[in-house]
Amino acid sequence: MVGHSHDWKEKTVRYLILACLLAPLSLTAWADGLAVGDPAPDFTLQASDGKTYSLADYRGKQAVVIAWFPRAFTSGCTVECKSLAKNGHLIRRYDVAYFMASVDPLEKNVEFAKSTEADFPLLSDPDKEVADAYGVMHAMGFARRETVYIGTDGRVLKIDDDVNPETSAEDMAAILGELGVARR
Repeated sequence: MVGHSHDWKEKTVRYLILACLLAPLSLTAWADGLAVGDPAPDFTLQASDGKTYSLADYRGKQAVVIAWFPRAFTSGCTVECKSLAKNGHLIRRYDVAYFMASVDPLEKNVEFAKSTEADFPLLSDPDKEVADAYGVMHAMGFARRETVYIGTDGRVLKIDDDVNPETSAEDMAAILGELGVARR
């Protein structure tokens, strides 16, 4: 009994120490996140189509949507990518450039785009700098599934952190309409 009581106390102390160490990390990640109305961080990233894209190229011209995803070739990400490929015509009704983005290496996103028949660019941020700037990094080293809508003025219009991979294209098109993004 005495040894059992000691184990319980030791585990409790370890848990409290771990909780105290991790609490500031989660608060920092939360505090650094983007909010509606903030200027979207600029980026220049390579994409699965062999081109390089920069947010600055769209400022004053076109709205931008970045659908962050955790990892290529995982079930939810595959479903989301296929949804955007199959129903991208709904999104293209709007004057918008749209991308999926992850911290996967470019080569992996190129393979993933081919396997899902993506007809839009998948951005690669292997250094995780852009994902950090957008506040989408998960503590486990991958991007959280979030979609960021950016206006022609470069400001964040909406952050969707409740993405349904199966209906992502339909949902994205509906949100573009709700936000008043110009139609083509």
